[in-house]
Amino acid sequence: MNRWVLLEHKVSADKLVDIHYDFLVEDAIECLTWKFLEIPLLNKGFVEIVRQPNHRLVWLSRLDYVLSRNRGVVKRIDHGNFINVSQKLDFQELKFILDGNLLNGIFEISGNFCQLTKKF
Repeated sequence: MNRWVLLEHKVSADKLVDIHYDFLVEDAIECLTWKFLEIPLLNKGFVEIVRQPNHRLVWLSRLDYVLSRNRGVVKRIDHGNFINVSQKLDFQELKFILDGNLLNGIFEISGNFCQLTKKF
């Protein structure tokens, strides 16, 4: 299947709240995973994105989850299916068509940047 998910990850420490977003793409036995600090907006340019270790497939179906060892709370904020319009799943250069509510359009990853543009 070609599933993806956007997770909001909140970590609270000493009255400060750190929020980032995890973008996961199903890849057979696990998920390719990236982190960004702001959600890319449609046709608004590039956002920095950082490759993370692959995550387990279970994250594609979790809605809300409290992480162990005080690592915060994760909430699914968008999800759907993707069409890979890249030649292969190469985490440095990717292009997907996403069908979510927040991420809807062509989502491109190029190195450490991503952007969301209108569908063809």
